[in-house]
Amino acid sequence: MIFLAPLALLGLLTLPLVWWLVRATPPRPRQQVFPPVKLLASLKPRQTEAARSPLWLLLLRLLAVTLLVLGLARPVLPGHNAAQLGSGPVLLVIDNGMFSAADWNERLAAAQNLLDDAERAKRPVLLLTTAPEAETAVAENLAPLPVAQVRQHLNALRPEPWQVDRSASAHTLEHLTSQTFGSVLYLADGIATPGDDAFRHALQSLGHVREVRFPHQNAVALAPMADKGSNVMARLVAMPMAAPRAFNVIAHTQDGGTLAVVPVTLPAQSAYADISVNLPAAVRNRIDTLTLAGSASAATTVLMDESSRLHPVGLLASGGADTPLVGSLFYLRRALAPSAELHEGTPTALLSRPLSVLIAPDGTLADPETREKVREWVKNGGTLIRFAGPALAGAQHDEAAETTESENPQHPTQDLLPVTLLDGARQLGGSMTWGTPQKLAQFDTTSPFAGLVPPNDVTVSRQVLARPSATLTEHTWARLADGTPLVTHAALGKGEIVLFHVSSTTDWSNLPLSGLFVSMLQRLTDHANGVSVPADDAILQPALTLDGAGVAGPPPPYARGLKASDLATTDVSPAHPPGLYGPGSGRRALNAADHVTALHPESAVGVITDPAGQQPDVPLGRFCLLAALVLLLLDGALALLMRKGFLAPKHINVATLVMGGMLLGMAAPAYAADTQPAVLTPQATLSVPGAALETRLAYVLTGHADVDEASRQGLQGLADFTNARTSAVLGHPDGVHPETDDLAYYPLLYWPITPDAHASPAMIAALNRFMAHGGILLIDTQGQDTPDSATDDASFAGDAPGTRAALRRATTGLTVPPLVTMNDHHLLAHTFYLLHDFPGRYAGQPIWVAREGDAGNDEVSPIIIGSADWAHAWAVDASGNTPFAVIPGGAEQRLLAYRFGLNIVIYALTGSYKADQVHVPMLLKRLEDRP
Repeated sequence: MIFLAPLALLGLLTLPLVWWLVRATPPRPRQQVFPPVKLLASLKPRQTEAARSPLWLLLLRLLAVTLLVLGLARPVLPGHNAAQLGSGPVLLVIDNGMFSAADWNERLAAAQNLLDDAERAKRPVLLLTTAPEAETAVAENLAPLPVAQVRQHLNALRPEPWQVDRSASAHTLEHLTSQTFGSVLYLADGIATPGDDAFRHALQSLGHVREVRFPHQNAVALAPMADKGSNVMARLVAMPMAAPRAFNVIAHTQDGGTLAVVPVTLPAQSAYADISVNLPAAVRNRIDTLTLAGSASAATTVLMDESSRLHPVGLLASGGADTPLVGSLFYLRRALAPSAELHEGTPTALLSRPLSVLIAPDGTLADPETREKVREWVKNGGTLIRFAGPALAGAQHDEAAETTESENPQHPTQDLLPVTLLDGARQLGGSMTWGTPQKLAQFDTTSPFAGLVPPNDVTVSRQVLARPSATLTEHTWARLADGTPLVTHAALGKGEIVLFHVSSTTDWSNLPLSGLFVSMLQRLTDHANGVSVPADDAILQPALTLDGAGVAGPPPPYARGLKASDLATTDVSPAHPPGLYGPGSGRRALNAADHVTALHPESAVGVITDPAGQQPDVPLGRFCLLAALVLLLLDGALALLMRKGFLAPKHINVATLVMGGMLLGMAAPAYAADTQPAVLTPQATLSVPGAALETRLAYVLTGHADVDEASRQGLQGLADFTNARTSAVLGHPDGVHPETDDLAYYPLLYWPITPDAHASPAMIAALNRFMAHGGILLIDTQGQDTPDSATDDASFAGDAPGTRAALRRATTGLTVPPLVTMNDHHLLAHTFYLLHDFPGRYAGQPIWVAREGDAGNDEVSPIIIGSADWAHAWAVDASGNTPFAVIPGGAEQRLLAYRFGLNIVIYALTGSYKADQVHVPMLLKRLEDRP
């Protein structure tokens, strides 16, 4: 046993004084001859009092004082780790890479235990981390430091968003061979890396190594999948284990809302599982981030960029039936289906929906009215891709004749063509020509097709030719081997027109049969969405980066840009942390697990121990103080029993009770002062409801974990919003059972109605008392119920099955005043903010309040009923995010929901105070009229 405050043991010197005080007796009385006393001498006393305290009572009091002194000295029973530190300095090595973030708190707790052992053994500590740092220390200057300094460094330590580099750590350890360490402690993440062998030999050369391993179930990563052709968006990579495991992957929007929760099961002994997100393309395109529930780490966070989104593409259908397998749309469908959201139809139907690209095969733009509609769409930012064919080759004179005098023939975009075409079509190969089919030339670096390699077997046998001009080269993105254009483009307003000088079928070229055709169309759809494909030598600067816990923020000052061509092969590091790189129109994602394909266990470096086996120090001071308190209370009880009329208050041992109260006050803070957990946790403090010490909101517990958690998060978010914008100070919300808990502490009670909701008579009576004494009951049917009308005898109807019965059943016996629909003239609409709408997670839902003149509580409505699902709109999780999306207004609707919630809180706290302001002029006038 050791003492953290050994000077307090000097209190034991007071034991002789205590012995003398408790043993002392009053002086003998002076004898005086008084004859009547002889009459009293014959009386037999019913009770004899001892002249001195009994020995056992004296020892009891001495033991109480001894325990009091020992408790103030803070004795501690050390764990078994102190004996393993040896006699020299301690080397503490910690893996602080991205795989340590999931259980970082447990790692810090284990490290703090080791520092406590070193502090008691008076050993200096050298702390080393294995993850690369932006500014590394010089290895030659590393030296052990006092535990207090190391503890400050450890408290400031955070996991890094990249993997550990044990090779570099091995070089650092080689410079420490001149020092002698009494113990080497290693907190490992358990994930194998290429530099493990050198690291193991360097660590073992410094002394006996004790390695602390953490459970492998936290060793997981989310790796992005670049394939647009399926619903698989990421892959879960984990350490294989003997039992199957279940995970949940959450798809977030840019504002933090949740779009989907995808359950993933990892079979036994399996190293990975694909994550398939089955959502409509329009909804899937809103996914900004994928995270693994319950594991906050950069390794379990996947950032999505524009290259991973499916773009809406419209295919103009010809007037006649499309011939199966050889029609004008057949190859376009096959090429675009894996990477785009396809829509087919007439121009009117297609242009009525959001589109990135409109593809027009040959003959689909022959109608002048159709061309005019498409022209206006392109001017507003759309991209039109046209294909040549017999109809376009023979219609040049007709389309040119339709242009007006203001439509200069030098501007071919007036006819929805990027360049002016020559009449007819060029024939390459065949019995009537001398030429041979042409191959494709290499693409220019300025072309969106840059980097694609034209296959040697792709040839063109027929094409429409562009009229030669001085600007033709600027409008050409692809050429044939003889230099004639294959793909041309031109801007029109905010949009762009692209022309393939061949048909979309195999009549003029075998290009639609090649994989190059798929890649070219995918590049064009990406380019059409405003995503400019950067050149290979372009430097992409970091725009947003992740920390070790997977939280996005501005890039750190040490982050550097990287070449676009190196993005796919670059590992995350201090110079290139995970995040989004490049300009806003073409950002690329660099994820922490981009190159993680499998996880393997690390070989043992030393004697492996489990962090659960780290026996913490057991503080004994609390037990000594509590034992002293019990003994003093026992002494007081025995003193009462030893006196006549011991129940009379005047005979209570006052000194004993005062000392007991002091011990009670000292024992209570002893629990908070100890940082190490104890095996036993005795309680000796009086319980005072937290709602009696601070203003709190409350919600009715429904028995559904998800609903109750949403209510707690919602009221917590509303309390934070109110505290930040008003002088009100609200504490954490409480979940209550109205039939058993005291509701008098709460000004507002939120009650979410579920389909199985019911209320006992005791609960109804408690709610009636709550409303009668000024409390406000907010009933929320969570987007399911609304009253039918103001005259429907307070009846309610719901869209969900069983909702009507649930609401009627739950409110049976509740004292509900006559209700009316709330409007923007009601006091709730202007208690703090001036509001015209009162949305929650859902907008447009009516709200019902007590009719004016019918509320008995100073014109304050004791009940508010709605179905906007406010709790989910207010909800804020532990990370400060809003986990539930609001429909349909987004961030603006959520802000209105918060403002309406703040109005409800002010309404509950101040009542009709704001409404009474209208009477101020009349009261002032009466004061003036008084004589």
